[in-house]
Amino acid sequence: MTLKQRIDEDIKQAMRDKNQDTLRALRAVKSLILLEETKEGAAAQLTTDDELKLLNKAAKQRRDSAAIYEQQNRPDLLEKEVAEIAVIEKYLPKQLTEEEVKEKLQEIFSRVGAKGPSDMGKVMGVAMKELAGQADGKVVQTLVKSLLAG
Repeated sequence: MTLKQRIDEDIKQAMRDKNQDTLRALRAVKSLILLEETKEGAAAQLTTDDELKLLNKAAKQRRDSAAIYEQQNRPDLLEKEVAEIAVIEKYLPKQLTEEEVKEKLQEIFSRVGAKGPSDMGKVMGVAMKELAGQADGKVVQTLVKSLLAG
């Protein structure tokens, strides 16, 4: 079952359950999928990788919005964003802990022969491909910098 089909089924269930937070989040994700499928030059079917990117994008947008709402002391809006993040994260692969990311990065360092900060580009390219959807890009970048500097 594709992501689009799963979301369609879950939208129907959310409508039956009258769960507005879930419904709002799923409709937003479905909208992203439809936009991606209908854009010029797009393939008829999204790949799993494309679906992952869309879900990560949706979750990141909501995290950014939540941070802004928290700074502006808007608990009403913050609550909605946090609820939507929880719904979207159900479709994402399990996020790695910081320790697990460090272990994977050490493995990548030895594979690409990274020795110092000048090798950051090589490491980041491989790391972002391998850790796509499993770790936030900012976390990966911060860990790569600290590990290569130390």
